[in-house]
Amino acid sequence: MRNFQAKKKSRRILESPPVLILFLVLVLIFAFNLLGFWGKMRITARNREAALERVLELKENQEELAANIAKLNTPAGVEETIREKFGLGKEGEGLIVIVEDPGQSEEDKAKAEGGFFSFFKKLFR
Repeated sequence: MRNFQAKKKSRRILESPPVLILFLVLVLIFAFNLLGFWGKMRITARNREAALERVLELKENQEELAANIAKLNTPAGVEETIREKFGLGKEGEGLIVIVEDPGQSEEDKAKAEGGFFSFFKKLFR
C-alpha cells in the first residue's frame, strides 16, 4: 500500500501545474535551439558548396597555368609571348599603321555613321 501511495504522491507532483509549465518551457527551449541548429546546418551546406566550386575553379586555373608554363618552355611559345606583350617583330617584317583621313570632319563622320532616323530616310528614298 505504501508503494502505491508513494507512486500516487510522485505522480501528483509530476502532474502539478508548476512542473508541467517547467516541462513546457524546457521543450520550447529545446525546439528553439533545434531550429537554430538546423539553420546553421543549412548555412554550412551552402558554404561547403561554395568552397567546392572555388576548389574546382582553382584546379582549372592551375591547369591553365601549367599549360602556359609548358608553352613558355618552348622557343615558339617564348617568341609568341614576347610578340603579344611587347609588339615586337622579326627582322624584315613590316608594320602597317591605319590612319584616319585628315580631311574628314566630325560632322562628316556623324553623317557617314548615320543613326536610327537616317536608316528610315534611306529606306524610303
